Amino acid sequence: MSRILAYLVEACQSLWRNRTRSILTMLGMIIGSASIITVFGLSKATTSGIEGTFHSFGTFPIVVQVDPSQTYPERAQLRYSDAARVAADLGSTVLAVEPDFTRTWKVSYGSVSDHLSVSAAGVYPNDDSLTMAAGRKLDAQDVDSAARVVVVSQSVADRFFPNHDAIGKALTMNGGRYTVVGVYNPITSPFITALSGNDFIAVPFSTYYRAVNEPPDDFSIYPAPGFTADMLRDQIVASLQHVHGAQAQYQVIDGAGFLKGFDDVLNIAGTSLAAIGTVALIVAGIGIMNIMLVTVTERTREIGIRKSIGASRRDIILQFLMEAVVLALIGGGIGMLLGIGFTALGSYALSKQLGDLVVPYVLVVSIALGFSGAVGMLFGLYPAYRAAALDPIEALRS
Repeated sequence: MSRILAYLVEACQSLWRNRTRSILTMLGMIIGSASIITVFGLSKATTSGIEGTFHSFGTFPIVVQVDPSQTYPERAQLRYSDAARVAADLGSTVLAVEPDFTRTWKVSYGSVSDHLSVSAAGVYPNDDSLTMAAGRKLDAQDVDSAARVVVVSQSVADRFFPNHDAIGKALTMNGGRYTVVGVYNPITSPFITALSGNDFIAVPFSTYYRAVNEPPDDFSIYPAPGFTADMLRDQIVASLQHVHGAQAQYQVIDGAGFLKGFDDVLNIAGTSLAAIGTVALIVAGIGIMNIMLVTVTERTREIGIRKSIGASRRDIILQFLMEAVVLALIGGGIGMLLGIGFTALGSYALSKQLGDLVVPYVLVVSIALGFSGAVGMLFGLYPAYRAAALDPIEALRS
């Protein structure tokens, strides 16, 4: 251990004597490490932010809809009663089967009116983390009784009831009156609002069906714990075909799988971009090898003296390898600090769009320092072995 510490001190002294050359050589390591940490860290932060935002809406359902590519899609048209049939056929493998409707209705209160998208909603998912600014969410009693109640977003409440409490007020929608029982807190993620907008109006799906008396757009099926879309796909289609005929074709879309695929795309993109930073590290490693070869040439006589007084090949290899690793680690350390700074700034900016982000600093720093050390070892080996292979007599004569 004392010998290694002695070589470490000697390596630092050697690098300091040639500090300008050392700094220029470390630039590649600094750029590469900073790039890897920044890109990989921000990609992980972005993934965590989007994941967290989507998961705030609760469990993603299996969505079943008519396959529009079939010859006669009208024959496979979903019916409101099909939801109960599928729920009965699948039994304990599902928690709920809910028909979905979305229409644009004229919504008014007093002298204020607008045409807004109104959706049907049920009591699932019941594991969402969305909070209420006032009132309550829809419950099973609302659905069972087809109650004329509605929950709205904060933006809708502000539009129709400025400076007033929306709870208990009645909105006129599609010719009927619906009592506001809940107001959701605003969604803080601009990413989500950019996709779906700020306005949100929902009524119980049973009430919705009575109001429109039309076929649902699709079904949302919430599987029981331990069951997935792949496990239930055939049973769902078979249940619907039992009613609509064997020719009826349906698309069964796994909502949870869609989110996983989205995460996979982000992870692949982040890893690909981080690979570009790895190329910079490899280029930096070539620079380190080049400088170490120059160093070996400059210190040929020193190597000859060391060998003549008993230094082994192992000692010479360790000496020069230590210099290469120290050079790489110092450059990687500086790049790590810059990368953490850039990642923190980028995460702060992204959090305004995606909400709370989680940056795995320990992981990205470990990767960057691990790469730096590996580069120093890999590209320092050849110069070190070349130094160790010198003939001591020839080295003394140089």
